Amino acid sequence: MRALITGVTGQDGSYLAELLLAKGYEVYGMVRRSSTDYLGRIEHLRTKVHILQGDLLDTHSLEKCIKDSRPTEVYNLAAQSFVPTSWEQPILTSEFTALGVTRLLEVIRQIDPKIRFYQASSSEMFGKVRETPQNEMTPFHPRSPYGVAKVYGHFITINARESYGLYAVSGILFNHESPRRGREFVTRKITRAAAAIKLGLTNTLELGNLDARRDWGFAGDYVEMMWRMLQHDEPEDFVIATGHTHTVREFCELAFGELDLDYSKFVSINPKFVRPAEVDLLVGDAGKAKKLLGWVPQVDFAGLVKMMVRHDLEDLKTNGGTDYPKP
Repeated sequence: MRALITGVTGQDGSYLAELLLAKGYEVYGMVRRSSTDYLGRIEHLRTKVHILQGDLLDTHSLEKCIKDSRPTEVYNLAAQSFVPTSWEQPILTSEFTALGVTRLLEVIRQIDPKIRFYQASSSEMFGKVRETPQNEMTPFHPRSPYGVAKVYGHFITINARESYGLYAVSGILFNHESPRRGREFVTRKITRAAAAIKLGLTNTLELGNLDARRDWGFAGDYVEMMWRMLQHDEPEDFVIATGHTHTVREFCELAFGELDLDYSKFVSINPKFVRPAEVDLLVGDAGKAKKLLGWVPQVDFAGLVKMMVRHDLEDLKTNGGTDYPKP
């Protein structure tokens, strides 16, 4: 088995690469050309993953990646994935996160339509939710350019499946975190700030809406589900979620509490971090995944927060960082 992972240097890409390597796959990872050779999260896999240069904006490079890797499975995890940036760069977000999916599907259709394709859809597609919890049949009402772009990517994947018979599926992933989560995301922002405050590197953390509710799971659990979806007899879309919801405030309480700190003494509200159109409540129903694919998440909310806090504490003790330099 050979797999091509776009976005291999991201949080999900790194966990998925580890999973597939452990299962005996030959793994190829597509990365964008940059002026620095930054593999970051997959540095420990450098000798095991074949790195190919490609870009979702460039059809020719996608063709070359498919021809060079000859994959049996393609996992499209690449995107402009930070929701706040999608308001600042809505056109670029659309090009990567929406039209990029079309380009990749067209290349697969023309070169090798037997390839099994996974598209990373998002709970942000539900946006202003029509029902709670959300499942595969819940209507979408996205509340950000990112969410809108993901809806396009989701439906163009369905269209490829229904129009051309491709094995093309979407995993509707609810929020999933880990110590590898980008520091700009609210969960990692919280855990890293809590660790830095404990070490005396800073004394404040600014956040937006503390009452926003999310269904948070562990990224390592969720990539297992991506793989299982492509092993299923029939191509189907699945919600991937824990079914439990927590507020940003609860995340703060647990993260700071793990270090014997009272979050209310350090956290303040800054309106600039409040979204123009807020998504107040997301919680998924993964009943279909559990029934058909036997998937059950292994890490609970408290375990996830503890894992992230302890990682950031040790990382800052050892390495410091540009965000919180060692004194």
